[in-house]
Amino acid sequence: MEDRSVIHNTFVIERSYPATPEGVFTAFADTARKRRWFAESEGHEVEAFEMDFRTGGVEHARFIFKAGTPFQGIAMVSDTVYQDIVLNRRVVMASTMTIGDKRISASLVTVEFLPAEKETCVIFTHQAAFFEGADGPRMREEGWRQLLDRLAGELTR
Repeated sequence: MEDRSVIHNTFVIERSYPATPEGVFTAFADTARKRRWFAESEGHEVEAFEMDFRTGGVEHARFIFKAGTPFQGIAMVSDTVYQDIVLNRRVVMASTMTIGDKRISASLVTVEFLPAEKETCVIFTHQAAFFEGADGPRMREEGWRQLLDRLAGELTR
């Protein structure tokens, strides 16, 4: 029997965006907008990106890594179920990530949208179990930091 291990990790990222909570929330709720900042990347081709943004709804993303990347030619799949959505205030989602035929993680993400004077404070909390072959907590946090930077760009479109 193969030894299996799991690494548990939680991280929190706080960002402020010069937009209303409604504007930031919409960047998570609108399929075309979320695809731009979340799914599209120079490192992979998007084979599928679908989302049903409602409590109990699902999001499915499938990517193929491009040449020159560590997983070149291999598929990565992210499957998400929206656990709780409060309009313009909160999104809670449970996700799994698979590379090739290997499940690498399961996570629970809470995104809070808090109004500030002329901006919105976003509190992003990521709790995960990382399995063998996973990208690991450090790489996942860096990946989300980059995605939240891309969200800033989406908000200025």
